[in-house]
Amino acid sequence: MNALTRKLATVGSALAMAGSSLLLASSPASAATSCYSTSCHGLDPAYTVCQNDARTVLTSDTGVELRYSATCRAVWARKTSAVAWHKYIVQNDRRETQFVVPTSSGGTVWTTMVDDKDIYAYAADYRPDGTQASSTLWW
Repeated sequence: MNALTRKLATVGSALAMAGSSLLLASSPASAATSCYSTSCHGLDPAYTVCQNDARTVLTSDTGVELRYSATCRAVWARKTSAVAWHKYIVQNDRRETQFVVPTSSGGTVWTTMVDDKDIYAYAADYRPDGTQASSTLWW
């Protein structure tokens, strides 16, 4: 094998490896996890397939949304324009609760998920002193 052939083979291999890594890096959806009902408890919807069919089913007076995924049968709370140190929660009627407390105002925050298969849930906004600012109805 002469030197030119070796260089071409090396360059070709390097290009093939670079191209394959681009293909792998361009498909983050394949990294999303799947869950259903109780197996979704505590998972971040942003890293699951649950976000794909999520919809807001109820919104409180202060804008806390109860988000629902029919595929996953799970719910979570989301708040755009979050207020620092408010506690945003989601709870089902089994008292399974998840919450998030932002340390700065203005961004969008969401809780991890709780089970919603054949049960009810709601989302709420609590002030730093622990009093409830608002909540959705049970859904």
